[in-house]
Amino acid sequence: MQAPSRPLALIVLAAGAGTRMNSELPKPLHKLGCAPLLAHSIAAGAVLEPSRIIVITGNGADAVEAALADIAPEAIPIRQEPQLGTGHGVLQAASALKEFDGDVMVLYADSPFFRPETLQAMRISRDVYDVVMLGFHPADPGRYGRLVMDGDSLTRIVEFKDASAEERAIPFCNSGVLCADAATLMGLLEQVTNDNAAGEYYLTDIPGLATKAGLKATAITCDEAETIGINSRAELVAAEAQFQARRRGEMIDNGVTMQAPDSVHLALDTYIGRDAIIEPYVVFGPDVTVESGAQIRAFSHLEGCHVSAGAIIGPYARLRPGAEIGNNARVGNFVEIKQAEIAEGAKVSHLSYIGDATVGERANIGAGTVTCNYDGVMKHHTQIGADAFIGSDTMLVAPVRVGANAMTATGSIISDDVPDGALAISRAKQVNKPGLAVKLRARLKAIKAGKSKG
Repeated sequence: MQAPSRPLALIVLAAGAGTRMNSELPKPLHKLGCAPLLAHSIAAGAVLEPSRIIVITGNGADAVEAALADIAPEAIPIRQEPQLGTGHGVLQAASALKEFDGDVMVLYADSPFFRPETLQAMRISRDVYDVVMLGFHPADPGRYGRLVMDGDSLTRIVEFKDASAEERAIPFCNSGVLCADAATLMGLLEQVTNDNAAGEYYLTDIPGLATKAGLKATAITCDEAETIGINSRAELVAAEAQFQARRRGEMIDNGVTMQAPDSVHLALDTYIGRDAIIEPYVVFGPDVTVESGAQIRAFSHLEGCHVSAGAIIGPYARLRPGAEIGNNARVGNFVEIKQAEIAEGAKVSHLSYIGDATVGERANIGAGTVTCNYDGVMKHHTQIGADAFIGSDTMLVAPVRVGANAMTATGSIISDDVPDGALAISRAKQVNKPGLAVKLRARLKAIKAGKSKG
């Protein structure tokens, strides 16, 4: 079935205090898969192509809104002050929905696992029903709110503390996710009261009010794993494990080879192409793209980088932000690349640092090479031409250029440009002092012996 053509507004509730996290950091900003929880909720809803995104902030609003500017600059932050419940929170979006003719989807910043397919099914149900809730059948219904159904119709949601014994026996529970026509929802929210022990306005009142108004409500079902909310550090740890397992599974299904999946750590935005090979104990930080056929060898760490097709990285390599690795390039063990382009077929095989640099096609960088890019105040660029050969233990003092087909001698300190095709040698002449090593060693031993007696 195709998704409705009606416009959609996404509302993400991110105002809660999260006191059980025991943290100065607002709960929506705690990270899962290297991204704030808030980013996960927005990413799930963004698949539905909403015409506007509204984020309700409250506790830690300044920090949440600053992060939101990076996560989704187009989103509209609205503060809920004071925080008087979920219904009150959604109602704060009314000003941003004036003259909006379409549906609203309500999600939660601390519930990161809703699948796009599930949310799409809710939208499709809106073709028939005025209000659509999302329910699940937990292994332990516990104190969840119960969805009271009459066939396919949802008549009301009853909170556990208010439920009768018969209602508590209902296994169908409320996730809190809702989809409805925007105008209808805002009209129903105006009728919600705070006549409860907490004195708050609850979104869960909406199905009952809709039924009383002669509107049709329903609930569709999702897996319990999608509904997990994060309220404590322990739950965040469990959620990280769930996130990693899901992402690894998705990548393997898409044709990625992982030799030891449980040892690979992925980020929310990690992209790995088909037929790429990921060896054990690889960590992907934010903003990493690995193209098809590349190989990331064991114990490597990547963040903010792009690895092209056929490239081999590691083992024990580190790619930092701005690293651009070309087709069939090689970055070997104990090599660090930062803000540098390694062109097609180039090799940086071992024990080198290449930062703020351009390495040309098929160039070879010897072991122990360092681009000396920082003068204590500013960064400077090193350019290495195509087919250049950089001898082991070369210090390239930027800004500097080594031309195409040029070479540097082992142990050189290169501070001046090297023309195309030239060989640069910059090291002191070796001088041998006959017998001096024996004399020096004897003198040092005598000094050491004298100190031990004292």
